[in-house]
Amino acid sequence: MSLESSAGAGAGPARSRGQEPAGPADAAPGPGDRAGQPGHRFRLLDDPVVIRALAHPLRLDLLSITGHAGQITTADAARELGISHGLASHHLRQLAKYRFVEQVAGKDNRERPWRLTSTSMSWRDSVETAEGAAAAAVFEEVLAERAVAALRGWLRRRADWPAGWRRHTGVGQSTVYLTLPELAGLEAAIEALIQPYVDERPLDDVGSRPEGSVPVDITQIIVIPQVQPPGGE
Repeated sequence: MSLESSAGAGAGPARSRGQEPAGPADAAPGPGDRAGQPGHRFRLLDDPVVIRALAHPLRLDLLSITGHAGQITTADAARELGISHGLASHHLRQLAKYRFVEQVAGKDNRERPWRLTSTSMSWRDSVETAEGAAAAAVFEEVLAERAVAALRGWLRRRADWPAGWRRHTGVGQSTVYLTLPELAGLEAAIEALIQPYVDERPLDDVGSRPEGSVPVDITQIIVIPQVQPPGGE
């Protein structure tokens, strides 16, 4: 699964367990790597402890607002989320402990702002171990719950938006019979459509956002009904 920064304004753009970008970008960024530099920064999550650390609604909120702002101080984050400075500080430092955010130099000598260390992540390989699969399941449940909450909020607000935006948002559902290679190909095709936007418009690069653009959460959920797996796979 891959995640555009934080699982969105309601959760951040979340996508299904998909393909990783080409190239050697699958190493977790170290503290201070490319600090203050824009650009797509990919991270592969393969440690169950790290994945579980991210499975926290408030931490996902903090990642989301940090990405949308580009950089944000603890005080501003607390104010935006309506929480105490101490609570925001605690969870930002937990995110920093697991290298999801880092502090960078501020414009003056006041509080140093936080920025994302990665603008997209994948945990697709974590399901290869029992511990990783359990951690991924916890994380994906949190993402699913947030996606449903974001959908409910959008359905309440959608009538206030122009018809074009309303037409291309909401829920669609299809049930199709697929072989495993067909499913993998379909998932890869969906990822390939989204990936150029992820690459060209990193979530925290405010300058890369076209005029008239808004944050759009895309949550890809692929499930198999309660049937037995086909033999030999």
